[in-house]
Amino acid sequence: MALEEGARSCLLRFRHRLEQDIKPSYLMDHMISDDVLTVDEEEKIKNQPTRKDQAVALLELLLKKDNRAYISFYNALIKEAYDDLANLLHDDLPRILPEAYRSTSNGFTSYVQTVLSEGGVPQRPVVFVSRPELVNRVREKLYRLQREPGWVTVFGMAGSGKSVLAAEAVRHHELIEECFPGGIHWLSIGQLDKPDLLVKIQSLCFRLEQSLDSQSLHRPPSSLDEAKERLRFLMLRRYPRSLLILDDVWESTVLKVFDIQCRILLTTRNRSLTDSVSGAKYEVEVESGLDENKGLEILALYTNNNPQGLPEEARSIVRECKGSPLVVSLIGALLKEKPNRWRYYLCQLQQKQFKRIRKSSSYDYDALDQAMAASIEVLPDDHRELYRDLTVIEKDVKVPAKVLSVLWDLEPEEVEDILEEFVNKSLLFVDSHHRPYLYYLHDLQLDFLEEKNRTQLESLHTKVVRQYQKHYRDGPPTSGDEECLYWIRFLTYHLAKANLSQELNSLMFSLDWVRIKAQIMGPAQLINDYVEYGPILDKENSEVRSQFQEFLSLNGHQLEQRPFPDVVQLALSQPHASEVYRQALLQAQERASTGKLYFDWLNKSSVESLSRLVIHPHQGSIYSACFSHDGAKIASCGASKTLKVFKSTSGEKLMEIQAHDEEVLCCAFSPDDRLLATCSSDRKVKVWNVERAMLLRVFEEEHEEQVNHCQFTNTTRRLLLATCSNDKILNVKLWNLNKPTSQNTMFGHFEPVNHCCFSPDDSFVSTSSNDGTVKLFQVSSANEWKTIDVRSMFTENDEEVFVKCSTWTADGKHIICAARNAVLVFDVETSDMLLEIRTSRLSMVQYCQACPTSNLLAIAFSNYAVELWDLEANKKMADLSGHLSWVQRVQFSPDGSQLLSCSDDQTVRLWETNKVHTSSAVCLKRDSDVLFNDEEIIVSAADNCNRLQVRDGRTGSVLFQSEEKPSRIRCTCMCRQPSAVVLGQEDGTVQVGNLCRNIRGHPRKFLSYITT
Repeated sequence: MALEEGARSCLLRFRHRLEQDIKPSYLMDHMISDDVLTVDEEEKIKNQPTRKDQAVALLELLLKKDNRAYISFYNALIKEAYDDLANLLHDDLPRILPEAYRSTSNGFTSYVQTVLSEGGVPQRPVVFVSRPELVNRVREKLYRLQREPGWVTVFGMAGSGKSVLAAEAVRHHELIEECFPGGIHWLSIGQLDKPDLLVKIQSLCFRLEQSLDSQSLHRPPSSLDEAKERLRFLMLRRYPRSLLILDDVWESTVLKVFDIQCRILLTTRNRSLTDSVSGAKYEVEVESGLDENKGLEILALYTNNNPQGLPEEARSIVRECKGSPLVVSLIGALLKEKPNRWRYYLCQLQQKQFKRIRKSSSYDYDALDQAMAASIEVLPDDHRELYRDLTVIEKDVKVPAKVLSVLWDLEPEEVEDILEEFVNKSLLFVDSHHRPYLYYLHDLQLDFLEEKNRTQLESLHTKVVRQYQKHYRDGPPTSGDEECLYWIRFLTYHLAKANLSQELNSLMFSLDWVRIKAQIMGPAQLINDYVEYGPILDKENSEVRSQFQEFLSLNGHQLEQRPFPDVVQLALSQPHASEVYRQALLQAQERASTGKLYFDWLNKSSVESLSRLVIHPHQGSIYSACFSHDGAKIASCGASKTLKVFKSTSGEKLMEIQAHDEEVLCCAFSPDDRLLATCSSDRKVKVWNVERAMLLRVFEEEHEEQVNHCQFTNTTRRLLLATCSNDKILNVKLWNLNKPTSQNTMFGHFEPVNHCCFSPDDSFVSTSSNDGTVKLFQVSSANEWKTIDVRSMFTENDEEVFVKCSTWTADGKHIICAARNAVLVFDVETSDMLLEIRTSRLSMVQYCQACPTSNLLAIAFSNYAVELWDLEANKKMADLSGHLSWVQRVQFSPDGSQLLSCSDDQTVRLWETNKVHTSSAVCLKRDSDVLFNDEEIIVSAADNCNRLQVRDGRTGSVLFQSEEKPSRIRCTCMCRQPSAVVLGQEDGTVQVGNLCRNIRGHPRKFLSYITT
């Protein structure tokens, strides 16, 4: 079949551009694999004298071939990261029949190559041995995900080939076409802390959104919870029948971030990881190693031989390698270069000359040690030293050659040659999906290097820092390429590992570093640096560390905007005593001498710190905190698996318990404060004696999934405990503490229930669920009384509505619930919605609680904020800022005088309700105008209540304040002669006011209205 005319025309149209840019030798490897190019044709093209001549010859040949060749060429461009060139050819891709598309008998087609390449699935290793029985078992499990979401776990020991097996299983046309037409998306996990996991999910979300229209692009999610919600939406709505592959997962806490009701294939060493998540689950065990025949096959491929023709030592070598594909490959790579050393390498493996002490593990490291030692031994002396430098690379991090060029002080081309040698000896892996190529080590290889060089780790990291400082004397790189991203992300890591604490302090206490890293990486990564390296920074100056962290917390949302804001101007809003402000003032004064204008907030000293007390009780996110009923104590729990109790007046710790085996999701005091209940991801509910810090009861049989929330009745008249969980049906239970089993189970929800709450008189329990409803159950009978359909209040049909929580007003007449970016108030008797509070689409409501003594409602948000609203007036009364990450829970004290909030930033904050109610009610927004008149400065701006304010810029006193406007104020300006102020509203109305009249005490009204 000849090449379609459209495709031919496209090649001719962009021929010059292709000839200028492509490197044919890389592309032809893929085309030969697709059987569209012969080895003889490749040889003729390679004989051309220059790269451009080779490109001309390849395109000339391509014009004579068929549609399959065009598609193969297009796929090769994608694989070699020529994305811009591939886009030129995309619109004219030929439409060929499926039969023609299936170029190989095993279903590995050009279509499959395109899907896997776009999803980041690794290519086959250079030496690949098929394991059809295992591959087919994985595929059989994957076919079970065709009709419903679920998990397929591929588990086995380290180095057993799990990742290669997972990649090979999805390299199949029918499987993708029938089960995963939405695509295959690969994510390497490894041993990650939360900041690095967040970066990986940010990258995945960006990749998924980039494939959609440009309007789908959002700012990167700034916390794991937000990332989970973004990924949930993308996987369920935009890629509903796709497969997410999580490679090398270690922790169940990581897996929970991906518990979003989608289709997932994961590789792990721990088969029990999926016990902590919901959904259908299937397993495939990878045996401890290759059998003898497969091991011989690998050696035969490396030595260009057939298995029957191998020397007698081959079988002994395979046995000594303990079946590890990695170790066999290391020996095979050595034999490829020295084919006469079979007996020598066998003796090295047998003599175990490089035995080392290892932590307990299921993996037999001896064989790997001998193979690694032998492989490194044959390197030239100078290359052996360079390979040792790779010890400093973090696990699961891929490094461009330019970074190593800086480290080794060599030209990039020379570095690439050295790295190619390491790759050929199986000492290093290369990710050729990216351009430039990225290089990385297997976890076991890094283990070997770290163990071998453990006494030199500090000096190796110091070498990295010194080489960076030598290369970047004039400041950090800002290009945004792979090399820049590495240094900006990992420079602090190398400084900390090198124990260069003074230099780490100097870097992280620099406003210039904050500006550069925030602009390139975003504020979330920067905030997490201050948390991760906080113990080191605090040795120098904990107050300065706190000041920088606070600055990022308050301005994180600004630092995500594009165009990027002026960090100096933002920092000028900090308190005068802050180091952040001091540096900003110096820079502003220096730049002002060149004509740049900055505004300084003169009366900021009058603003009080609104948090009465800040407590740091746990390492890790805090998911729940609550007051005791006498208000004297606070309990908290979270990712650290501990329960703590401390004084609400001082933060003094009263009790600490290692409460559960997994994250503790909720804690609650009994009405008499003698008991504390906790519930956890480990599916258990526990009751503790507060005074003795002693466990009284454990309920562990009835909930089969994680227990999300627990609460006691409000009085001791009939003490009961309510719990709710992710179980599909039996997900709400009432417990009598004197009985070993639950007293009642509430039926009605068929999706996870996130929250349960007793009414003020304990007559009802409200439950909030992922099914989009709030249900009210009678406590006495456990019967459902009514259902409030929250989902129907949202007109958008493209997203699911998960109800996060519900709270009752003090009189029990209204129930308030949180879902998506809204808080809704319902009448309990009629189920009518009375009030709706909506926030920005980018901010999710995490929790809300009604004050037991007033009309106030506290709302916790994903944008790090807490807000207080007056329900009767339907007006926001206060903004409570200070948290550095998502706020998970808010609760009023029993008398309503205090409010606590807990967050992923590892803190619990206490606020005095009356103080924040009055002092933080007014916040001027960014759209403003300023008049300078001799010594007088007048500022006009809209406030957060949508009123226009005119203030004296020196004293801060209000000269004029308009009434609250029904349509959002979008802009304002002032005029000196005549003295007037103008505002523009979202509905197109422009209003003009006489500024002099208002200042002199005349009625505060605008004089004219203009509608545009």
